[in-house]
Amino acid sequence: MKRSYYSNSISNFLVESEASILGKLSMHHGFALENLQKNAWLNQIQVLKNALSVNSGGRIYFEFAIPRMGRRVDNILLINDLIFVIEFKVGEALYTKHAVNQVTDYCLDLANFHEGSHNKKIIPILLATRAPFAINNITSDNHIFDPVKTNKENFSEILQELILKYSSGLIDADGWENSIYKPTPTIIEAAQALYKGHDVKEISRSDAGAINLSKTAACINSIIEESKLKQRKSICFLTGVPGAGKTLAGLNIANARMKADENEHAVFLSGNGPLVYVLREALTRDEVLSIKELGGKATKKTTANKTHAFIQNIHHFRDDNLNNEKAPIEKVVVFDEAQRAWEKEQVSSFMKKKKGIEDFNKSEPEYLIGVMDRHPDWCAIICLIGGGQEINTGEAGAAEWVKALKSHFNGWDIHYSNLFLTNDTYLADEELRSWLTENGRSQTDLHLSVSVRSFRSENVSMLMHEILEGNKDKAAEIYNSIKNNFPILLTRNLDRAKLWLKSKARGSERFGIIASSGGKRLRPCGLDVNNTIDAPNWFLNESQDVRSSNHLEDVATEFDIQGLEIDWTCLAWDINFHHSNGEWKYQKFKGTKWQQIRGEEERSFLKNTYRVLLTRARQGMVIFVPKGDDEDITRPSFQYNGIYQFLKSCGFEDLP
Repeated sequence: MKRSYYSNSISNFLVESEASILGKLSMHHGFALENLQKNAWLNQIQVLKNALSVNSGGRIYFEFAIPRMGRRVDNILLINDLIFVIEFKVGEALYTKHAVNQVTDYCLDLANFHEGSHNKKIIPILLATRAPFAINNITSDNHIFDPVKTNKENFSEILQELILKYSSGLIDADGWENSIYKPTPTIIEAAQALYKGHDVKEISRSDAGAINLSKTAACINSIIEESKLKQRKSICFLTGVPGAGKTLAGLNIANARMKADENEHAVFLSGNGPLVYVLREALTRDEVLSIKELGGKATKKTTANKTHAFIQNIHHFRDDNLNNEKAPIEKVVVFDEAQRAWEKEQVSSFMKKKKGIEDFNKSEPEYLIGVMDRHPDWCAIICLIGGGQEINTGEAGAAEWVKALKSHFNGWDIHYSNLFLTNDTYLADEELRSWLTENGRSQTDLHLSVSVRSFRSENVSMLMHEILEGNKDKAAEIYNSIKNNFPILLTRNLDRAKLWLKSKARGSERFGIIASSGGKRLRPCGLDVNNTIDAPNWFLNESQDVRSSNHLEDVATEFDIQGLEIDWTCLAWDINFHHSNGEWKYQKFKGTKWQQIRGEEERSFLKNTYRVLLTRARQGMVIFVPKGDDEDITRPSFQYNGIYQFLKSCGFEDLP
C-alpha cells in the first residue's frame, strides 16, 4: 500500500515546481478537490520549501496514512535520525489542545505500530501559521518528544535548532518507508476507520502473532455469497479470546455488506447498550468533524440518522419485530456478544412485565433466528461469541443458539469455529456438540485466538485467566515475561493511583477508574458504583469535562465497559471477590452486610465480572486495593489484605 500521496527526497522536492507537487497530491486525493484543501497544500509547500532550503539530505512525505485513526499526517520529514511529524493549521491563530493531541497521537501511532519507527526519535510539530511565537520546553519520553509549537515565521529556525541539537545518526529512508505497520485500533477507532471506507487490512495486524482479520472477513463473506447464490439460510458462530477482534470483525462484515449491496441492509446489533451508544456517538461526532474540515455543513442530528441505521440495539430490533410477522428489511445481521442473549425464562418474564405479553415462551436466540427465518429466500446471521463473558442473570450462553437450531431450524446451514466444540467456555453440552458435529461445518478462520486489545502484550488475557483460577506461580511466570511491555502495579492509595494514570497518558490516550458493580464498599474511598455513568461522555469527552473517564471521578462497571477498552485503567478491587485460604471467595453486599454466594452460576458471573475488568486496559493498569477499616464490620482489613497478598504473589509490584 502506498502510504503517502507524495514522497520525495528533500533535494528533489526543493527544485520541483509547486504545480507539479500539487498535481501529484490531487491525483491521489480521490475526492473532489475543494479550494480549501488546495490552498492548504500550497501553503504547506511554500512554508516547507522555505524552511528546508538549507537541507539537502532527508526525505519528505505529504498526507502520510494513519489508517488506525482514519486520518493522514499533513507532513513527515526524515532528516538524519529524526522523524518530524508536522500538523499544519493554515490560517489558525491558536495552538489548540485538540491539535496538540492530534499530532501527539500520530507520533504515538508510529512509535507503537510502525516497525520502522520503533525506538526512533519522533518529534511532533504543531504549525499554526498565524499563531504567536511560543516558548517550547523540549523534552522527550521514550523517544517521543513533547509537542513543539511554531508558526510559519519561526518554523525554519526551530527546525534547524532541533536538527543541530538532537540528530546523531541516519535512518534508512527506504527501509523506514517500507517497514511493516501493525495497528491494533480501539473498537472506537476501528469503527470510525471502517465507516470512512478503510479496508480491514489497513487497520488490522497481519504479522504471524495474530490471525489476520481479513481471512475471517473473507470466510464470512464467502458464506454469505454462497447463501445468496444457493438461496440458503446460514448462521456463523465466530469465537475468540477477549480482545481478539470479534467486534471489529463484526463491524467490518456489516460495513462491507452494506457497501456491497444496499439491498442487503446489513446491520450490526448488540445488546450491550453502552457499546451501541458510544460507537454511535463516536461515528456521529467524527462524521460531523470530517464534513466541517472539508468546508461542509453538518449537524449531529442529521448525521446521527445514518450512523444509527448501521449500529442498532438488539433489543430494539427484537421489539420492532414483535408487532408483525413480516420478514425484516435486513438480510445480513451481526449479533455482537451473542452469548449474552437471554434464556427463555428471562425473556418471558421481561415480555410479561414490560410488554404485557403473557404467553411468550421462546429464548432470545430462538426468537431472533425465527425473525430472520421469515425471509422466503436467503439470509445470514453472524453470531460473535466470547467465552467466559456471561456476567448477568439470564444470559444463555452459546448453547441456547444451538438448542434453537436443533429443535426448530434444522434447514439452516451452520458454520462454527474449530474451537467451538473443543473449549468448554463456548459449548460444554456433549449432546449439543455431537449434534453440531453431524449438522454443521467447522472452519478454522472463524476463531480469533490471540488477544490484540493490548498491543503491548498478547498474553494479558492468559495472565488474567491464571489469576482468576488462583494459579499464582503460573501467573507470576507470565507476568515476569510481559511486565516490561505491560506494567501492572499495586497500591493501597487511590490518590497515588490517579497520579500514575495521569503521568502515563499522552495525547488523547484515555484512562479511567473501573470497578465491579458489586463493589458496594468502595464508597468510603469515594467510589460509588451505583452512580450511573454517561457512557459516550465517559469514553469520548476530554479531560476537563467532569463526565470524562480522564477526570477520574465517575467509575465504570463491567456493564459499562464490556466490549470497550481504554489505554490505562485503575481497577478498584472490593471484597466481593477476595482471596482467603488459598482460594477465591464470593460474596455480595445486601442491606448492611456481606452474604456468601453459593450458587455456581452466580459465582461464575462474579468471576467473569473480574475477567472483564482485568482485560480492559490496552497499555497497563494499576490495581487499587483499599486498606479496609476494622472498626467497620463491612470492610474487614484481613479480606482486603488477602487480595493484596495474593496479587503480590502473582508478581505485581507496589506503585512507588
